[in-house]
Amino acid sequence: MQNLDGQGYSRKVRLYGQPNSAEAYEIRDFLNRSVVEFDWVELTCDDDCQRELGLPSLSNIRLPVIQLPDGTQMFAPTVREIAHRLGWVTQPRFKEYDLSIYGAGPAGLSAAVYAASEGLRTVLIERHAIGGQAGTSSLIENYMGFPEGIGGAELAERARQQAVKFGVELLLMREGIKAEFKNNRIYVDMADNSKMIARANICATGVEYRRLNLANEDRFLNVGLFYGAGASEAPMCQDQHIFVIGGGNSAGQAVMYFSRYAKKVTMLIRGGNLGATLSQYLTDRITNTSNIEVLFHTQVTGLDGDTSLRQIEITNCHDGVQKIDTQRLFVCIGGAPNTEWAKDTNIMRDRSGYLVTGSDLLKDGHPPSGWTLDRDPFFLETSVPGSFAAGDVRHNSIKRVASAVGEGAMAVTLVHKYLEETT
Repeated sequence: MQNLDGQGYSRKVRLYGQPNSAEAYEIRDFLNRSVVEFDWVELTCDDDCQRELGLPSLSNIRLPVIQLPDGTQMFAPTVREIAHRLGWVTQPRFKEYDLSIYGAGPAGLSAAVYAASEGLRTVLIERHAIGGQAGTSSLIENYMGFPEGIGGAELAERARQQAVKFGVELLLMREGIKAEFKNNRIYVDMADNSKMIARANICATGVEYRRLNLANEDRFLNVGLFYGAGASEAPMCQDQHIFVIGGGNSAGQAVMYFSRYAKKVTMLIRGGNLGATLSQYLTDRITNTSNIEVLFHTQVTGLDGDTSLRQIEITNCHDGVQKIDTQRLFVCIGGAPNTEWAKDTNIMRDRSGYLVTGSDLLKDGHPPSGWTLDRDPFFLETSVPGSFAAGDVRHNSIKRVASAVGEGAMAVTLVHKYLEETT
């Protein structure tokens, strides 16, 4: 029985779609990461369509269908259209800000909370869902203050509420594509052809998951092959044998979460032991969970299926090549920094694309050419004065949620110092 309000509407969002739908997965993932309570209803035949939607045939409707709490139905919507309908896509209120923050992961959210609470006119820009990669984590157990652990999406949502309470302006579904630094300002061309102007900025755009670069990868993307922990998929893994690639904490958290649903979870690691890249508490739990298997020195070397993933090929240095049936493969192998926007600026990046900051910019004790101030760059400042970096996007950063949160807060302190210089 649906939970209805006084007007007969369901208080939850309801999402209707066919199994193994890439479009439905994208919406489920977005709603899950945005902490939107929703029911997923699979439609596998015309009878399902008639019963759930009152429509005669699956072939006559555009799927997936989302039903909002007020009863409005949207057919085959994009994530942006859903966010807009829920009131999350807004226009900037000011022509210029004291501080613009790009990326709403832990570093960006932390910076937003501290900047707004200290009176800076602050805008936070996020191109997708709040939380970044941390927002996909099913349970973060080693973050201070949460002895029972907390889901990444829930932690991000709490931070979002805190930032908004202090007056942060949050712009979702927005992306900067080109930056120009002049007149002690940063001018950013946005993907929607608008322009964002601020006196200082913090880049907290994090990293993108690295691709496997296999044949059929695009064909099976979000229809059996998923990048990230894919927490919204866990309930659909009942009685299945699923695979997770990666040996870091995000992979370990995903493995533990999926083990509560799947018949068996196999963790595939290129290295030879868990302890090299995984926190000890996760190593202990994985080792002691009966339906988790860990294969070392193993890589996925092939993907196969029909309309969705059905089989993977794995190569192990001891056992050679094996083909194994599975419908779900989750990839949590780290990635590359999202810094393409900086390529035409004076901001220095390392060989992997991470933003170089602070003392790492100095050569023989001197700042890089083009540095315009008498002082050396601040700890989190890039090679452009007033432009800072925090979190995973930064060269030599520590890839942990707590470190990102700390860098976000620290960056705001340094922004204050910079703004005092240029006032």
